[in-house]
Amino acid sequence: MTLPDNRPFAIRHFAPAALREALKKMYLIRRFEEGAEDSYMRGLIHGTMHLSIGQEASAMATCMELTDNDKITSTHRGHGHCIAKGAEVGRMFAEFFGKETGYCHGRGGSMHIADVKTGNLGANGIVGGGLPIAVGAALSAKRLGKSDVTVCFFGDGANNEGAFHEALNMAAVWKLPVIFVCENNGYGMSTSTARSTAVTHIADRAAAYAMPGVTVDGNDFSAVAFAMHTAIARARAGEGPSLVENLTYRWRGHSKSDRNRYRSKDEIEDWMTRDPIARFRAELIAHGILDEAGAEAVAAEAIADVQAGIEFARSSTAPSISEVTRYVYAEV
Repeated sequence: MTLPDNRPFAIRHFAPAALREALKKMYLIRRFEEGAEDSYMRGLIHGTMHLSIGQEASAMATCMELTDNDKITSTHRGHGHCIAKGAEVGRMFAEFFGKETGYCHGRGGSMHIADVKTGNLGANGIVGGGLPIAVGAALSAKRLGKSDVTVCFFGDGANNEGAFHEALNMAAVWKLPVIFVCENNGYGMSTSTARSTAVTHIADRAAAYAMPGVTVDGNDFSAVAFAMHTAIARARAGEGPSLVENLTYRWRGHSKSDRNRYRSKDEIEDWMTRDPIARFRAELIAHGILDEAGAEAVAAEAIADVQAGIEFARSSTAPSISEVTRYVYAEV
C-alpha cells in the first residue's frame, strides 16, 4: 500500500537546490527593495519607486517553471518579477542610479527595467499596459509554432481597465499560451478592491472569457507554484489561457509619496505576520531542505549580493549629456 504524499507541492515538485535558490531570490527581492528605499532616502536615487515588500512569494513562485524562452510582462511594481526571472541586481541598481551599466542604460529607471535575454519584456508605468503586450507575445509564439508561454503580471487596479477585458477575450478566442497573474494586494493606489470591483474574486471574471480562473493565497509559495504549474501545462498543451489571482499585500505604501492614510496600522501589522519569506523558510526547514544555519547562510548571501550591487551601481559611469537621447528613440 502506497501512502499519500502530503508534503506541500513545492517540496514534492522541485529539487532541493531549486528550492534553496528560490528562497535566496525571495530574500534578494526584499533586500534589493530595502536597499533601493535606503538609497532613495539618501538622495542617491531620484524620481519615485513602487515597492513590493510582502509580495515575494507571488513573484518567485510564479516564475519557478519558466525558462529564458518564456516571456513575462510586468508592472510599475515589478522589481520582484525582474529578479525572479533572473535579472542581475547590480544592473538593476545601475538603472535606478541612472548609469550606463543599467538594463536600459539609465534611461528607464524603476518602472521601465527590461531584460529581453531572460524573457522579461519589461515593467510598465501604465496600469494594465502589459496585458495587450503579453497577448501579442503569446500570439507570436503560437504563430511561430513555439512551446513558449507568456506570463502577464498585473495588479488588482488593472482588472477594471478596458485592456484587461480586451486582452482576456482575445487570448481566449485564439487560445493563446498566456497566463494572466493578478497580484491582488487589496488596493489600487488608495482605493480598496472591495470598493472598486463588483466581483468578490477577480479570478471569477475568467468565466466570462471561457478560461479557468483560480484564487490562491499569494503568500503561500506552494499554492502559487501549483496554480502556475497547472496553468503552464495547459498553455503549453495548446489549451489556451488561464487567470491566476494571488491574494497578497504590500507592506509599504503605493509609492514613495504615499502617506498610507487609507490603511490602518492593525491591518498592516496583521499582514506582516503572514510574511511569505518566513513561511517559505519555515517550510523548507520543516521538510529537511535546509537547517537554520543553511537558511541564515542564504539570507546572508542575498545581503552580500545587494551590497555588491549598490557598489557596482555607484561606481558605474553616468551617461554622457551629449548622448542623452541615445537608446530612447527607435532607429529605422
